[in-house]
Amino acid sequence: MAMRKNKVHEFEADVPAADLWGLYGTLRAAELLPELLPQVLAKIQLVSGDGDVGTILELTFAPGIPGLETYREKFIKVDNENYIKEAQTIDGDILKLGFLYYMVRFEIIAKGPSSSVIRSTIVYEINYETHPGLEAMVSTGPLAATAEKFAGYLKEQKIAQSS
Repeated sequence: MAMRKNKVHEFEADVPAADLWGLYGTLRAAELLPELLPQVLAKIQLVSGDGDVGTILELTFAPGIPGLETYREKFIKVDNENYIKEAQTIDGDILKLGFLYYMVRFEIIAKGPSSSVIRSTIVYEINYETHPGLEAMVSTGPLAATAEKFAGYLKEQKIAQSS
């Protein structure tokens, strides 16, 4: 029996929503991630596209994550007005592990002129009869770390620009 479920993480950042979207909503995120989180991702390559819907990225995990080397994701939603991006896994080790569906959604929600919430959601589907232990692998940890690193990076950039 397969069921679609999700796990959500929210991170409050004292960074304006538009600044955060400048990373999350563009390919700059793919350039920065391996730099800011080398323990999670070794590299991200642009396979096709320009950062809009239909863009395909190939992500290579850092060595040492059992069963995970590479996977490809496709941007299925890029909403520049509401600051929402969705990337669905279309190929690679995540699906080979037994996920029937795996999608990550990022939402940047403005709280005030200089604060926002980064809501990261993993939507996934597993056949629990054939892969009962797979759900334990679904973790918002890397997404939480990404939110923290991106917010920190943007704050450092602002300090560097103002000095």
